[in-house]
Amino acid sequence: MPDKINSEIIKTENDILIMLDNLLEKRDNEWWDKFYSDKEKPVPFFENIPDENLISYFDRGLLKQGKALDVGCGKGRNSFYLAQKGFEVYGVDFSKTSIEMGKQIAKEQSLKVNFLCQSIFDFKGKPESFDFIYDSGCLHHMKPHRRNQYIKTILKYLKSDGYYAMICFNLKGGANISDYDVYRDNSMQGGMGFSEYKLKTILEPYFEIIEFREMIESDNKNVFGKSFLWTVLMKKR
Repeated sequence: MPDKINSEIIKTENDILIMLDNLLEKRDNEWWDKFYSDKEKPVPFFENIPDENLISYFDRGLLKQGKALDVGCGKGRNSFYLAQKGFEVYGVDFSKTSIEMGKQIAKEQSLKVNFLCQSIFDFKGKPESFDFIYDSGCLHHMKPHRRNQYIKTILKYLKSDGYYAMICFNLKGGANISDYDVYRDNSMQGGMGFSEYKLKTILEPYFEIIEFREMIESDNKNVFGKSFLWTVLMKKR
């Protein structure tokens, strides 16, 4: 008990965040390492194919060459697509297993992606240096008490005229729980589902929403598309 009395001291707001991190269920780098290690797991985003909405941004001429940050990149399926389109790409994920897989695929396909094994909160880059920041399924795993810090991190690295895009669970794909429920139940239940109202309430104070829609279901083996996800394209306010 004396050790706890002396070590578990809340002095700052960051100490509160750390306390909540420790109290909630763990889906840390070790959990995701085990997740990616099972290569036979029937998970649709294990396929090395890009998101349908990301493809559409290029088809419509919204994205051109520049510098891109792929947050929670996994094995790099969207990072590779961005690299093929001429972007200088940084793929960040705190799963060592997924990053090692991404590096191997990049080597096999002779693609240049700067893979970094770290949390986005530990990423060190030049402020306002990215033309495009992409989050393909990271936000719905972000614990509510870290969400505002996450958004501010995106704002820090996005250029004033850059685009930020994301996909996340809607109520068909994710857990139908409130932010308060996460702490009542001590669980994210595999990923939070967002209503349109909730997601816009979170994003609109910081971003101008260019496009908000349900992801288009795709049976094209070269395209990832699932209707249980939202897709959102934004710019800084």
